Amino acid sequence: MPQIDHYSRAIIEFSLIWNDGEVQHQDSFWADPVSFWRDVLDPELVRGLIGQKVGGQFAVDITANRFPQPYSPKKRVQIRPEQFRGTDAYGNTISLLPGRYYPQGLLSGVDGAFRVSTAPCRYLGREDESLIFDLNHPLAGRDLRLLAEIRAIHPQLKERGGRCEDWLERISADGPGMQTSYGEARQSWLASENFRRPDERPDSDFYRQPRFVQHLDSAARQKISRQYGRIIPQGARVLDLMASWTSHLPDDLSLEGLTVLGMNEEELRQNSRATQTVVHDLNRESHLPFAEGSFDAVICTVSVEYLTDPLAVLSEIRRVLRPGGSLAITFSNRWFPPKVIRIWTELHEFERLALVSHLLLAAGGFERISTLTRRWLPRPEDDAHHELFYSDPLYMVQARRE
Repeated sequence: MPQIDHYSRAIIEFSLIWNDGEVQHQDSFWADPVSFWRDVLDPELVRGLIGQKVGGQFAVDITANRFPQPYSPKKRVQIRPEQFRGTDAYGNTISLLPGRYYPQGLLSGVDGAFRVSTAPCRYLGREDESLIFDLNHPLAGRDLRLLAEIRAIHPQLKERGGRCEDWLERISADGPGMQTSYGEARQSWLASENFRRPDERPDSDFYRQPRFVQHLDSAARQKISRQYGRIIPQGARVLDLMASWTSHLPDDLSLEGLTVLGMNEEELRQNSRATQTVVHDLNRESHLPFAEGSFDAVICTVSVEYLTDPLAVLSEIRRVLRPGGSLAITFSNRWFPPKVIRIWTELHEFERLALVSHLLLAAGGFERISTLTRRWLPRPEDDAHHELFYSDPLYMVQARRE
């Protein structure tokens, strides 16, 4: 079996891990190919991976002062309200929410911020008549742990040049850090108007027609299944909320029972793992028809974005979970446009993790809250959307009932 050396080309899954004081975060990134001869990698990480085979892993600590973009107080700027370009490319008004990230290109008259810039800046709120933004990288000022796991080693090739990739910069671009909680933001994020939808007609009308389709590609479904298998114990009693004809559970997970609760009876009856089916509209009645402590685990897959009163539903989830029971809320980057809540469409993909974390913290009674992302895996060959190069990303928020 081949081993990593200084000339290897390999598939490495990098994971950035950090803690914001309330929530543990992990963002995993599939990198292919990584050149140990050409690319920029932490020297300690390289030394730890040399000689390892497929499945080997090594982790290094990246302190805040070693991050490629260290925190600078000079990047905390004040602007006049008229310096914020308050409309998007379609002419829609952009509402400012404390704790949210916006493209730096929306700021005018700020050094280093150009109209075409998509780099994020965090809106911190108002001071007197000024708007306060933080232009630092979302991970700046944080101590990180960088984990690398060898997924495959490519055949040896002679390399005489090519593109040089700085992998720490690459994996920390395009969103990581934006899921970090911002306590002062919760009240404005959770305002009722943020949970309105384009189509407010009864959900029973929209979901009357069964949809026996897969909403995610097979690689994404496999990732969800494996993660559920890690957090749900054998012999558990499981509740699948807002369920359909499949619950994305691993085949080798033996359960005492699986209750599937959803909107379409025909879909629920086709769920081969279900031992109980319940047709129930959570947006009409948030109360769950189960006794306190009925379940060891609750899962909600690609559906949280449709809840109009998620705090009430989370309170019910807490009630029906036994103490120490697990909750996993999973989503990706697609949805039914008429029924998705407004704030979901306005947030960056990573910020949606922050929203769900805010909801769990506001609901109370949950501990060990964590977020997990997995992205940039190759699109599976069996998927119909061949024009998409990467698999559907996985975003998950996990917690336990206190």
